[in-house]
Amino acid sequence: MANLYIDCEFNSFQGELISMALVSECGKEWYEVARCDQPYHAWVAEHVVPLLDKSPIAPIHLTESLQMFLAQFDAVHIVADWPEDIAYFCNALIIGAGQRINTPPLTLEVRRDDCPSKLPHNALADARGLKDYYHG
Repeated sequence: MANLYIDCEFNSFQGELISMALVSECGKEWYEVARCDQPYHAWVAEHVVPLLDKSPIAPIHLTESLQMFLAQFDAVHIVADWPEDIAYFCNALIIGAGQRINTPPLTLEVRRDDCPSKLPHNALADARGLKDYYHG
């Protein structure tokens, strides 16, 4: 089973997903950005949007990309340090009423740790920081 460390950025508290990243123990990484045309709060516009470093894609393309990334693993254990990251991940698995993407068997874990990041509020840097916190 592969441990995948996740981080998400979103448009203020419980707002729509802006970006999501997964980083595996062996160094495989996935990072996508969703469109955020109107940040709800100046803090998001100042601290999240400038750090995205990738062009946004449509939600269905994000989901398709996520499915392709997960397909390389036999089973995954998703580790987050914030509960909403798990919620955004689970929402990204859903493609319609009663429909979801194919995934390997997966489990989810939320740890309450404040992990360092080289670029706070960038999902990929934060996911790397979470992985490094546990695996150096």
